[in-house]
Amino acid sequence: MAFLVDNYAEGNLPSIDLANICNSGNANYFPGTGLLNCSFLASDIKMCQSAGKAVTISLGGGTGNIQFQNDSQAAAYAKTIWNLFLGGKSKTRPFGSAILDGIDMDIEGGSQTGYVAFLTALRKLMNRGKKKYYITAAPQCPYPDAYIGNTLNAVGFDAVYVQFYNNYCGLQHYNNRNDWNFATWDEWAKNVSPNRDVKVYIGAPASSAAGSGYVNSKRITSIIQHTQSNYSSFGGVMLWDVSDAYANHRYDKAVKQALVSDVDLLNKRTHNQYLSETRDITHDED
Repeated sequence: MAFLVDNYAEGNLPSIDLANICNSGNANYFPGTGLLNCSFLASDIKMCQSAGKAVTISLGGGTGNIQFQNDSQAAAYAKTIWNLFLGGKSKTRPFGSAILDGIDMDIEGGSQTGYVAFLTALRKLMNRGKKKYYITAAPQCPYPDAYIGNTLNAVGFDAVYVQFYNNYCGLQHYNNRNDWNFATWDEWAKNVSPNRDVKVYIGAPASSAAGSGYVNSKRITSIIQHTQSNYSSFGGVMLWDVSDAYANHRYDKAVKQALVSDVDLLNKRTHNQYLSETRDITHDED
């Protein structure tokens, strides 16, 4: 879900902007704060989680203001996020009894001061939790990312949703190896990231509403198949956003079909390889 737009708003608590899902027109603010009470979404969140979907909150966005003065302030803020959205307790939990599965850092401006301290402290809280939690990021495709690149190199993220749009390295330039740089991010995942198992997702626009980078469903299918076949760090696809995907002839279904088809093909190849190896062993024994 997106976004937590300001980490220190009225009442020294964060403010969130969930667009038409929860806003001042259909929800109230917790008294003395700029934090919306979206607890009516708790049942929906839990339903998604019961279906095996991880639900996280994204910090930042195009107009986000996620800033810290120093490491001490940042480390302390981890407890705020833990208590408001994850496994902690607070009287001002925006999603009530729903416990989110982690956070995403979509940082598109400002300084990285305190980010490492914040995420390190948050990871410690997560590791003591009762379930698996995730820390992800959504960097721009130019490498290294100007606003979170140093943090990516210092903290073990679980996944990065690289925004391959609105940039020279977007999906529209897939055939230009000087621009399309998934290989660079794959190299980062395997040799630079503190978590060598981090997954790299293709961040793609779900419609032509994006400034640049949109490709049709046939094209994205081809790109997914080639990328999954050639890069072991490939984790999947992130779409921006779901409303555009629905309006664009369910673009999301085409993407899911491409991903599922690739998994089926991989399973078939593995099965055939197993049969081949079994036959070889049998022949050797004979």
